[in-house]
Amino acid sequence: MDLVTGDVLRRRMVEEQIRRRGIRDARVLSAMETVPRHLFLPKELRQRAYADEPLPIGEGQTISQPYIVAEMTAALRLSGTERVLEIGTGSGYQTAILARLCREVVTIERFESLSADARALLTTMDARNVTFVVGDGSLGSPGHAPFDRILSAAASPSVPAPWISQLSECGIIVLPVGGRYEQELTRVTRIGDRTETEAFGACRFVPLVGTHGFQR
Repeated sequence: MDLVTGDVLRRRMVEEQIRRRGIRDARVLSAMETVPRHLFLPKELRQRAYADEPLPIGEGQTISQPYIVAEMTAALRLSGTERVLEIGTGSGYQTAILARLCREVVTIERFESLSADARALLTTMDARNVTFVVGDGSLGSPGHAPFDRILSAAASPSVPAPWISQLSECGIIVLPVGGRYEQELTRVTRIGDRTETEAFGACRFVPLVGTHGFQR
């Protein structure tokens, strides 16, 4: 895919799949127009990069559809100063979006091969504010905590307790909560010793496998 074609398809993707469906955060829309989604896909799938669909990236994982990436990112309410923990690096596409919108990203992936590929690609894009971790995302990253925001690209049966403990005051978590095959996109805000929860609608993500997630 050449540069001009990619630019045209990204603008169309943002207009038709994201802006028309209610996403109004200008910074999120700009990031989605800028980051070349096709580069985060296997070469044989790049012609489908700007369609409104999730696509396989290897290891049984997927890259989320563009609208879902935009919706979850907008739900974080990023101003640009935040430290963000991302659960499930995957291809690194969501990571690249976050890196443009916050101060620092710590991203965890349980598959070393995916983490290595994402790191290599984001290095070529000069994303210097990203730290890559391989491990159990359900445990969070206590060595890098606290976080202002946490975003999970994997579904959990409940909000993992370590994430709450690693979240700063007034911090936000956005994640899919539910069963292995169907979930509710959820935003959790920490207010002192309690949390407030909002639901955004049905979704379907790969499961969060780990100590505080699904047991494979």
